Order: sequence, then C-alpha cells, then structure tokens
Amino acid sequence: MGNGWHEWPLMIFTVLGQCVVGGFIVLAVALMKGDDHFQAQQRIVRVMFGLWVLMGIGFIASMLHLGTPARALNSLNRVGSSALSNEIAAGSLFFAVGGIGWLLALAGKLSQGGRQLWLIVTAVLGVVFVWMMVRVYNTIDTVPTWHTAWTPLSFFLTLFIGGPLLGYLLLRMAGVEGWAMRLLPVITLLALVASTVVVLMQGSELASIHSSIQQASALVPDYGSLMAWRVVALVLAVGCWVAPQLKGHYPAIPLLSLAFVLVVVGEMIGRGVFYGLHMTVGMAVAG
Repeated sequence: MGNGWHEWPLMIFTVLGQCVVGGFIVLAVALMKGDDHFQAQQRIVRVMFGLWVLMGIGFIASMLHLGTPARALNSLNRVGSSALSNEIAAGSLFFAVGGIGWLLALAGKLSQGGRQLWLIVTAVLGVVFVWMMVRVYNTIDTVPTWHTAWTPLSFFLTLFIGGPLLGYLLLRMAGVEGWAMRLLPVITLLALVASTVVVLMQGSELASIHSSIQQASALVPDYGSLMAWRVVALVLAVGCWVAPQLKGHYPAIPLLSLAFVLVVVGEMIGRGVFYGLHMTVGMAVAG
C-alpha cells in the first residue's frame, strides 16, 4: 500500500504532457483566429518554446523511468501491438512535428497555409498522444482500478485544467490581450468541477473493488485527504488566475506562474494517487 510517489517519473511525464497538449491547442487557436499582424503572431510562436521545454522535461523523466536511453529506444520496438510503444511513438511524433514546425515558423519559413496545417496536425497528434497515454493503463483488465472510465476522464481533465492556464500564461508573456482569453478560466473551472465529481465517484467505487487478497480502498488509505489537498491546490490556482480579472486587471505573469505551479502540484498529487491504486486481480475480482 502507498501513494504512488515511487512512480514520480511517470507522474511528471503524464501531467506535463497533458498540460503541454492543452497549452498548444490554446496557442494554436490564438494563432489561427487572432491578430493577423505578423509580428503579433511571431511573439506567440516565440513563447511556444516554453511548451517544448516542458515536453522535454517530461520525456527526460520518462527515460529515467525506463532506466537508460537504450531502453527508451527499445520501447518503440512494438509499435502497433504494444500500448507502451504506441504511447512513446505518439508522444515522439507530437514532439517532433510540433518542434520542427515551430522552428520553421520561428524562422519565417512557413506560409500562412503551411502554418495552419502545422497547427492543426500537431494539435490532432497531441490529442492522439493523450489517448495513447490512456490506453497504456485503461486496457489492462487485470488492474480493475485502472480499467474504468475514470482513467480517460482523469487524463483528459488534466488537459482541460492545466492546458488553458498554461496557454493563457504564454499568451500573456507574448503580450496578447483580448476578450476571448476570459473564456480560458471558465474552461479550467468547469474541468475542475468535473474532476471533483470524478474523484468523489471513484472514491465511492473503490470500496466495491477487491480481489481475494486485496481491497482497493486499502491501497491508498489517505485517498480522501490527498484528493482534498489536490482540490485545494487547484482552487488556489484558479483563484490566483481569476481574482485580478474580477477587479478589471489582467493577472501578472508571476501570479500566473504561481497558479500553473499549483496546478502541476495538484495534478501530481492526483496522479500519485492513481499510481498508488495499482492492483492486480489475484485469484478473483469483484465489483
């Protein structure tokens, strides 16, 4: 029994990966629907560097989980038949297409049509990447605590909680302002409410899942308190983001940075609980 902290490389990889995909989608929409002025678009392209730094940190963490870079390469040996290989391949493709397209856009080598195509393709690859993350865990029917609807909901809700905030932070760094940005906190707030409902429903379900030797509710005895701290961190993050806007001001970049750190902390707590709930069916499973 534990809280899953020993899987910290996977926690970093999945949480940052999902936030980066969400953040990229926000910036992609801003580029496709925002100011047509070239310099304004280039400022948004430049701040995308933050996405690739975070994605790089996530991939480094994933390699630490595998032990050595050589094992990371070996994990691609079964693309198409292994959920893990598919996850690494999808993530690498998202990172490569996004990064190479970013370099071309930064250098002004992409036409308007080419930039639009790059943004759309990379956003789609990002969503596929998150889905491949889900498949790594959700298809294991011998782990009943992961083989539920809560796994895809939790992973995609991280995208909707952290992605809009990360995108908003980078847009503010690029000097972008506009009424449409006020929709982003609403998306995160709605995702937070949905995530809280998921936590409550999943917690109530744990008591009904057990094998002949193990009770799911005993895997993380502090489930309730840990999830409460997670919600507190996320609520504080939303507060840092929204409070200045209620006074008619855009939140300062340091405050937004603090808010994003709080989101990462909150989602890391939740992901730690997720890994702590790992169990196998044993001789029988009920629930």
